Amino acid sequence: VQLQASGGGLVQAGGSLRLSCAFSGRTFTSYDMGWFRQAPGKEREFVAAIGWSGSSTAYADYVKGRFAISRDNAKNTVYLQMNKMKPEDTAVYYCAADPSYSRVRVQRYLEIWGQGTLVTVSS
Repeated sequence: VQLQASGGGLVQAGGSLRLSCAFSGRTFTSYDMGWFRQAPGKEREFVAAIGWSGSSTAYADYVKGRFAISRDNAKNTVYLQMNKMKPEDTAVYYCAADPSYSRVRVQRYLEIWGQGTLVTVSS
């Protein structure tokens, strides 16, 4: 499996950005997907996850109500729509894949990662 994240960039506080993660190499619908982030000087943390069908989603409390995860199984792509962004959202964002919905929310279990895309939110 290969994951290619894209869509990062510079945005002002209060603005929006959409990240994409393209999946290849295996059957996309066999995998649940997650987004994680790592801010400068901090450990990587969970952001959001989505089940293979898109019907199950989960969010970290610090993004709930502002971020939305979705997937397009026809395009083998998972998205992270980020709204009402804050400077503390500044981080490198990584997508991850796992056949288990419970595991895809816990980074220590994950072996399939994208390369990361940098998001910077200016105040």
